[in-house]
Amino acid sequence: MLLTHRAKAITAEALGTGLLLAVVVGSGIMAERLSGGNAAVALLANALATGGGLIALILSLGPVSGAHFNPVVTLTQAFEKAHPWRRVPEYILAQILGAFAGTAAADFMFGLPLFSASHHDRHGPAQWFSEAVATFGLLLVIKGCSRNQKEAVPFAVAAYIVAAYWFTSSTSFANPAVTLARTASDTFAGIRPADAPGFILAQLAAAALAAPFLHWLMPPHRHVREMPADPG
Repeated sequence: MLLTHRAKAITAEALGTGLLLAVVVGSGIMAERLSGGNAAVALLANALATGGGLIALILSLGPVSGAHFNPVVTLTQAFEKAHPWRRVPEYILAQILGAFAGTAAADFMFGLPLFSASHHDRHGPAQWFSEAVATFGLLLVIKGCSRNQKEAVPFAVAAYIVAAYWFTSSTSFANPAVTLARTASDTFAGIRPADAPGFILAQLAAAALAAPFLHWLMPPHRHVREMPADPG
């Protein structure tokens, strides 16, 4: 039974991250094709679709796996002792594999090669700092809402990501698995493979700062777990 629950949680992480990438990449392709070259309209459509997808996916799969869909979320949950460290590698692997599968699915739906290296230039200190800010803010929203208003988490996360698409110069990847997978789609949502390491390092650095700071700022309630009980 424990193995079954564990397999379901891993599957949910892969499925959820995959569908998230299908939303991000697919809506980016559709937005670019329909916007008539207006980048602002394309970004708005991409952001709104991503926010809507996040709400639906977190509500649907949260009870199964916690709906992390993001390695930095998994790592910070483990730091908070809300997720077992022994389960971290399998969650992150599931997220990365799911992300690439979702990217391939989106490309296939629009008649593009399953994988093609992106040429979308995203680099430099401003974008790296943007990724750090986006990631820190995402973890703050998750921590703050899950502590006292768990039912608000899907909506708060989606709202923050939609906002971060617009207030960061990087358009807020805030997710190492998403960053890696978006290198494999030469579309509106892509990122050059050479630019991905800078984004990922910024995301991990923000998580390393956010985890202890948020633990101090908002310590866990005594005798209350922040996530559903570990299924094994």
